[in-house]
Amino acid sequence: MSQRIRIEVETRYLPEQSDPADQRYAFSYTITIHNDGDAGARLTQRHWIITHGNGRTQEVRGEGVVGETPHLKPGQGFRYSSAAVLETPVGAMQGSYQMVADDGDAFDVPIPPFRLAMPGVLH
Repeated sequence: MSQRIRIEVETRYLPEQSDPADQRYAFSYTITIHNDGDAGARLTQRHWIITHGNGRTQEVRGEGVVGETPHLKPGQGFRYSSAAVLETPVGAMQGSYQMVADDGDAFDVPIPPFRLAMPGVLH
């Protein structure tokens, strides 16, 4: 059996929720999780490492995503949006999802690092 879970990420700066004078930079991120394998699996846990541009890191762990523990059959995808607030106009996130295959095997799916950046800050 093959566990092939693919992660796609889109990010967006949220100027209406940000306050640069107060070192508050809000971003949304939309994650699409694709099951490209040949067996179903349920997302049970998430682990995020959020890195601010000043080097400070935060870790977030929790059950599921946005209050759900989605089950993805082969060929299915699950898309959700969430948000993060940074102290700096540029930062990054990375982490992993813990999944449990239909046969009971638990496995981790790495979430590759992605950048959160206020428009115009990076060239």
